[in-house]
Amino acid sequence: MNIHEYQGKEILAKYGVRIQRGVVAETVEQAIEGYQKIAELTNSKFAVVKSQIHAGGRGKGKIVGTEQRGVQLAKSADDVKTIAENLLGNVLVTIQTGPEGKLVNKLLIAEDAYYPGESDPKEFYVSILLDRAKACNVIMASTEGGMDIEEVAEHTPEKIFKEWIDPRVGIQPFQARKVANKLGLKGTANKEMVSFITALYKAYEESDSAMFEINPVLKTSDDKILAVDAKVNLDDNALFRHKDLAVLRDKAEEDPMEVEASENDLNYVKLDGNVGCMVNGAGLAMATMDIIKLYGGEPANFLDVGGGANAKTVEAGFRLILKDPNVKAIFVNIFGGIVRCDRVATGIVEAYKTIGEIPVPIVVRLQGTNAEEGAKIINESGLKVFSAVLLKDAAELVQKVIS
Repeated sequence: MNIHEYQGKEILAKYGVRIQRGVVAETVEQAIEGYQKIAELTNSKFAVVKSQIHAGGRGKGKIVGTEQRGVQLAKSADDVKTIAENLLGNVLVTIQTGPEGKLVNKLLIAEDAYYPGESDPKEFYVSILLDRAKACNVIMASTEGGMDIEEVAEHTPEKIFKEWIDPRVGIQPFQARKVANKLGLKGTANKEMVSFITALYKAYEESDSAMFEINPVLKTSDDKILAVDAKVNLDDNALFRHKDLAVLRDKAEEDPMEVEASENDLNYVKLDGNVGCMVNGAGLAMATMDIIKLYGGEPANFLDVGGGANAKTVEAGFRLILKDPNVKAIFVNIFGGIVRCDRVATGIVEAYKTIGEIPVPIVVRLQGTNAEEGAKIINESGLKVFSAVLLKDAAELVQKVIS
């Protein structure tokens, strides 16, 4: 689960990580009030207005149809008013959002962490995530932090180094020092970075996060180390242990269809094809999409109904798939292991009748427990549903009903 920058910083602050302080605003009036609080806190007229969307590259991103950047420096309350009016309620397009962009609903009015006239600020990149291949957490760091980190990763990857952490023992002091040393830091700045890395790793582990990315990590001219940004992804599977973090979910930032799917205990990802897929099990879903492509089709989605498929979940799955206007047929591929095929077949028939006339043909392939009984239920239903036994036969049938 992705969260906003300001929410990530709140987590970091609880673990003693020094952050760029700020105030969240959802209206122009709140933005001005936030600026006044920051100005009083920092005794400075400078503040940074930062769009809060679930995407990176905001500093280079632009509001659709304008030259307005997603992150801007304000020097007065009037500046904040103008910037907030330009950003709030408008669509910001960045390198990570794609051309459709994301609607800006919130702003972070943050202190200007760069001292006026500062001659030696330095930006670093630091992230922590799981390296599945090594079954270890890994700290990734670079001296080339800032808005061009994607180009660094693409053109000079040798400037990004890694330090693997054995999860059985956690981060060791020598490893935090190793990261600080590789970043070329000396004296107070080195000690500050060691503390920063140690606290950051603790925040990552104890919040059960999938990723913490801090870009940039700023070293000021007086050797303070602080997080100017925070991109955080929390592990969905661990949220039951973190009720305080689960409430940070911002559904407005997510695909509405994926939100609806999660509310019905379905795993759904929209794709660009014309064959809707309803499958039980992620592995079978991947195989189903592969065979659809093999026989000339294009999957319109990934949809896993899980092991407890019933009339309710099947109905929710159909409704979700049918919201995609590109869908020309639906392929239901169920392996009856935990769930019986006849139960799924009954669910399909009941769902069909509840929804009413489904405007596209449905091809159903049932294998496993009570598969024959399930096929009989489908074939005798009198509905616009076709059954198949072999996977290849089902894929061929899908192409036939489309054409």
